[in-house]
Amino acid sequence: MPQSPPSPDCLLVSSADVNRALEMPLCLSTVEDAFLQSADPGAIPPVTSGMHSDDGTFHVKAALSTRRPDVPRRFAAKVNANFPKNPTRNGFPTIQGVLLLFDADAGVPLALMDSASITVRRTAAATGVAARYLARVDADSVAMIGCGAQSLAHLEALCAVRPVRRVRAFDANPAAANRLATLVPEQLGIRVTVASSLNSAVAGADIVVTATTSTAAFLGIAHVSPGCFIAAVGADNPGKSEIDPALMAAAVVVTDSTAQCASMGDLHHAVAAGAMSVDAVRSELAAVVSDPACGRRDGEEIIVFDSTGLAFQDVGVAALVFDVLRDQPGIPRFRFAAVG
Repeated sequence: MPQSPPSPDCLLVSSADVNRALEMPLCLSTVEDAFLQSADPGAIPPVTSGMHSDDGTFHVKAALSTRRPDVPRRFAAKVNANFPKNPTRNGFPTIQGVLLLFDADAGVPLALMDSASITVRRTAAATGVAARYLARVDADSVAMIGCGAQSLAHLEALCAVRPVRRVRAFDANPAAANRLATLVPEQLGIRVTVASSLNSAVAGADIVVTATTSTAAFLGIAHVSPGCFIAAVGADNPGKSEIDPALMAAAVVVTDSTAQCASMGDLHHAVAAGAMSVDAVRSELAAVVSDPACGRRDGEEIIVFDSTGLAFQDVGVAALVFDVLRDQPGIPRFRFAAVG
């Protein structure tokens, strides 16, 4: 039997390499394009699966990039572990995992990447894309609720699309909020005020980001002002919840995927509580990117972006990382053995 040609080198991409490759403006445009391409009738829907362990969950998300002329087609499969007690119990991050990127035409593995950093950057970029279309154009104040791994990247993305001047941060762990208040002025040039309570953090904010591990809704109608844009990113499995069902019902809801949000996002809890139906969702973000008329209609609307994370975001961003790093020296590589 003839021998197959040796596979090309497979890159081993660390978290630091991911962050170096994914400059936010480029990440934003890549994620926006991924949403736009997902609306193509020929796009293959991404696949998601999950499994619970005693103290956390495992998620598997996989997708093929849309076939386009002169653009190599990629496949990515991401396996993430989400263990909220890790930081205090084990000293590990809440989210850990790996992403494997393939050439989708030859089935060749191209890169094995740290997936937590991919997840952070593409989730923040999705919020940035949503804010670009759904937040008021003059939105300049942000309440960051939950100051973990997602917080700095979210503020970076929001600063890229809106004239952010004021940030108030709140976390159940004050040390996390204080750390963010130190990092943001150094990296983004914006002063962050550490809020003593949820109420003081969100009062009058134009944009509210909830990025917590909460299992009970905490943000309600009384907390937000007319015209507020809310990015709800913490509820990425059915057991997590951040937005009160009554607020979901009163707001305009835009999802990253209505079907997925109905099974695991804040939409899931609002429907289960009888506060709203799936049919009440105004739009998915892909439709808003394709036609902004599907999004904000006036300056008074309160809009909730229910973000649960989609594999086509991962494949787009992972392909970008590979393209940026593939010819750079210093990236570890290995070669799979050829099989006859």
